[in-house]
Amino acid sequence: MSNPDFALPAAVIPNVPSARATAATVEPRWVQVGLITIALLFLVLFLFIPLFAVFTEALRKGWDAYIAAIIEPDAVSAIKLTLLTALISVPLNLVFGVSAAWAVAKFEFRGKNLLVTLIDLPFSVSPIISGLIYVLIFGAQGWLGPWLYVHDIKVLFALPAIVLATIFVTFPFVARELIPLMQSQGSEEEEAALVLGASGWETFWHVTLPNIKWGLLYGVILCNARAMGEFGAVSVVSGHIRGLTNTIPLHVEILYNEYNFSAAFAVASLLALLALLTLGLKSWIEWHALPSQYAREHGS
Repeated sequence: MSNPDFALPAAVIPNVPSARATAATVEPRWVQVGLITIALLFLVLFLFIPLFAVFTEALRKGWDAYIAAIIEPDAVSAIKLTLLTALISVPLNLVFGVSAAWAVAKFEFRGKNLLVTLIDLPFSVSPIISGLIYVLIFGAQGWLGPWLYVHDIKVLFALPAIVLATIFVTFPFVARELIPLMQSQGSEEEEAALVLGASGWETFWHVTLPNIKWGLLYGVILCNARAMGEFGAVSVVSGHIRGLTNTIPLHVEILYNEYNFSAAFAVASLLALLALLTLGLKSWIEWHALPSQYAREHGS
C-alpha cells in the first residue's frame, strides 16, 4: 500500500529544461511565418482592397460629386429610413435579448432548449425566406392581407414590414452575446442581493446590469450594424419604392443597376464607414472589457 506521506526527494525528480518544454508546445518558425502571411494576404484581398476600391470609386469624380450623391433626395430618404429602422428595431432587440438571456441563464423551465433553438433560427434561415414569410402573412393574398386591406392598414411595402423583417434577422445578436456571459457568471450575486432585501428591479439594475454591460453594448453594436446593412429580407418586403421604402443597401443596388457607379459607391461608402466604426467600437469594448473580466475572475 502506498504511503500518502511519502514523497520522492527533489534530486530524484527529473529536471526538464523549461526551454525544451516550451519548444514542445510552440510551432516551428516557418509555420508561424506561413500562418501569419496567409492571414495578412487574406485580410488584404478580402478586406483592405475592397475597402480601398469602394472609397476610390466613390471619390473618382471628386468631392463635389460625392457630396451631391449623398445629399440627393432619394439618398437622404434612404438614409433616414435606415436610421429610423435601426432606431426602432435595435431597442426592441435589446429588450428581447436581455429578457431571453435572463430566462435561459438564470432559470430552468420546460421549453428552454426550444427557446434557444428559436433564438438561433435567423442564423440558419435565409433572409430572403424570412421576407417571403412576411409576404405570405401580410400580402394581398396572404393570411391577414384581406383584413388589413378592409381596415386600411398598410404593413407590406411600408415601414412596418421593413422593421419586422429587420427585427427578425437581428434579434439573435444581443441574446447570443449575453447568454454565455450570464451563464458563466452564475446567479450567486443576484441571490445574495435578494436575500439582503433588494427587489427584483434593484437586483437587475445594481447587480446584473453592471456585470453584463460590456457584453450588452457589444451585442447592441453588432445588432445595429446588421440592422443598417440588411438587404435580403428588406428587399423582399420593401417594394423598392424609390424615395419611400428604399434603405441604403437597396438604394445602392438601384444606383448600380442604373450604371451610376460613382453615386452607388458614394452611398455604399456610408455603409463601409459604418463597418469601420463598428470595428473600432468592438475593439474599444474588448479593450475595456478584458481588464474588468480579469479583475472579476481573480477577485480584485
